[in-house]
Amino acid sequence: MIAFLHGPFAVSASPVALSCPVMGVAVPAGFPSPAEDWAEDRLDLNRRFIAHPESTFFFRVSGDSMVSPDPCRTIADGATLVVDCRREARHDDIVVAVIDNDFTVKRLYARGQRLALIAENPAFPPIVLCEEQELSIWGVVVAWFMEPR
Repeated sequence: MIAFLHGPFAVSASPVALSCPVMGVAVPAGFPSPAEDWAEDRLDLNRRFIAHPESTFFFRVSGDSMVSPDPCRTIADGATLVVDCRREARHDDIVVAVIDNDFTVKRLYARGQRLALIAENPAFPPIVLCEEQELSIWGVVVAWFMEPR
């Protein structure tokens, strides 16, 4: 089963700068500690994650093929992907691909003449294309995020 993507949603070519303070203190996940009253820096998410606004799009993920046993590699159902179409896809990149006119998100395996799309979820077999199938790498996933539930 292929994880379907909803989108793409275009990124504005001239996004409004929205810089938020980056606190100079780490937030403990254990016992509370006193907060500091000052920010160390400011962060604009557009500048951090969008290098090429004219070729960057958002996709919403539907499905669990990218849910990994390793939480750091998990892209959950409902996540939003930031996809750069201008960036060149390389081995081990997470990519948005089009296989026979269907979008999917997978990890790219490209070694020598071998090419496959690998799900993070071990329950899903790798996608190895037949000669009759058409593959296009639409873009490289540069970030993803989830809204808290």
